Amino acid sequence: MPHWEVPRLSLKAVPDWERLPPLPPFRLADGGGFSRHPTAVRLAWDEAALHVRFDCTDHDAWGTFTRRDDPIYQEEAVEVFLAPGDADPVRYFELEVSPRGTLFDAIVLNPDSDRATMQVDTAWDCPDLLWEAGVGEASQDWWAKLAIPWRGLLPTGPLPTTWRANFYRIERPRGEPAEWSAWSPTWSHPADFHKPAWFGRLTLV
Repeated sequence: MPHWEVPRLSLKAVPDWERLPPLPPFRLADGGGFSRHPTAVRLAWDEAALHVRFDCTDHDAWGTFTRRDDPIYQEEAVEVFLAPGDADPVRYFELEVSPRGTLFDAIVLNPDSDRATMQVDTAWDCPDLLWEAGVGEASQDWWAKLAIPWRGLLPTGPLPTTWRANFYRIERPRGEPAEWSAWSPTWSHPADFHKPAWFGRLTLV
């Protein structure tokens, strides 16, 4: 499983995304190779939040959903799964953003790594979460940013320095096969992102 050290920002500092190194290139969710549609993810943290930016190469970015918690995973989206601590999580947070800036956020209970028993609580809205999306410099490229507040995930207690996490992209170019890619492949076919034993590790440094 991959590991990444997340650099710290001064409180309320704006991340200088160009100076932050990206995670390694995304691989297909089944581990079968690298994505045809590159995705760069950059991370930083401060006392208030985890800051995440996705930059997506995409010749046909699209989406139709507009309401929070609409099923944007049925179209195109980038996704963050997070859980505090080092153990394989059975409960984790899922946050997604579409190219048009629609948000999906939920708490997932997944004790068996099996969709038959998995429970997804979409009634949860992450408190004080900030997010946005926009068009990149190249035609149809797009980006998404999230500032995920620690107290939205853990209202009390100390901030863990280790988190289990994964980062994903669902790419559905119209007229072409869909592609599911990830920072840490979940080795599933058909693609299934809800395999928490394959989440990578983040260390807040």
